[in-house]
Amino acid sequence: MIRQPGAPLAQRHVDDLFFWCTIGIIAGGRLGYAIFYGPQLFLHPLDLFKLWEGGMSFHGGLIGVLLAITWITRRAQISFLRTCDYVAVCVPFGLLFGRLANFINGELWGRVAGPDVPWAMVFPGAGSEPRHPSQLYEAGLEGLVLAVVLLTLFWKTRARWRPGLLVGVFTLGYALARFTVEFYREPDAQLEDFAFRTGLSMGQWLTVPMMLVGLFFVVRALIRPAQGSAVPATA
Repeated sequence: MIRQPGAPLAQRHVDDLFFWCTIGIIAGGRLGYAIFYGPQLFLHPLDLFKLWEGGMSFHGGLIGVLLAITWITRRAQISFLRTCDYVAVCVPFGLLFGRLANFINGELWGRVAGPDVPWAMVFPGAGSEPRHPSQLYEAGLEGLVLAVVLLTLFWKTRARWRPGLLVGVFTLGYALARFTVEFYREPDAQLEDFAFRTGLSMGQWLTVPMMLVGLFFVVRALIRPAQGSAVPATA
């Protein structure tokens, strides 16, 4: 992608992004989980480092990645928004393989399914009732479908010349996919009462501002004139 004309960043920037975004995903994902889903972890701070026990939040990881991109783009004096556009195209692949890993590990399973769902399955540790394989629903929508949409926009249209458009499509698409799948995903045990009282799960509430942000960037990018060819960044 960065070899194409007008790329906002060079290979050395990508190398820095790989490192700092990895830190952002791990630190942000773990802290986000503690804030949104497991505040009891703060009573035992050392438990925050027990990543092998599970507990990562996409929304927290997203914040961590945005902070990492901010650090790199400011230091290198390159466009934050256009860099995010290029990163956004790649994110669905991580979501796809992450949700497949959830399925293989038998975690984050779905709600109990009715008899009209022939593909429902029993997950170890989730009781004897067949459940929706919501991990596969998420892998399909958040991963495969969103990847196809973003790759098509990047390679077959001039979307990458409209700063913020790819970011907006990703953010809006992920939010809609996550909001939909949450109807079939079992809420975290400690948040079942919250979901019952509010009518929506924590994951759904967290996607609402994402929808608004995504829609804002899509509209903003479309009403502004597209940029012309730019000089590629040098290595």
